[in-house]
Amino acid sequence: MGAADFIFDHVHLISAEPEAAAQWYVDVFGAEIAGNYQLRSAPQITVRLGGMALLIRGRRPGESPSAPKPMEDFEDYSSHNEWGTDHFGFTYMGDLTALVANMKSKGASFVVEPWEFNPGSLICYVAAPDGVSIEIVQGKP
Repeated sequence: MGAADFIFDHVHLISAEPEAAAQWYVDVFGAEIAGNYQLRSAPQITVRLGGMALLIRGRRPGESPSAPKPMEDFEDYSSHNEWGTDHFGFTYMGDLTALVANMKSKGASFVVEPWEFNPGSLICYVAAPDGVSIEIVQGKP
């Protein structure tokens, strides 16, 4: 067994409003809903984005997930450091500044506006539903 034996499959998100969260990924990122079904008595929606799957599921009977602190509540993104998954990221092979403007026109908000973290490389963080943070790095051609 080695690293080459593993293939990335999905990110699993728990959402208070799975249908609205899935639609946000469709509206803001242009994702595609690949499945919408019940699993273990809860809605589960498969969203395809950037060659991966986001599995967005709702509350299962007997669960009481705690609400995340919204990313907008952090005075500075660098103060958002909790145990567990911090964010997931995409490389965008295009004009990141134009992408951000387009995403904002669709209602997205950014906890970190685009900034140059390496010479010629822009990065930003978008606030997704349910306290999820998504990093977007501008790829180099």
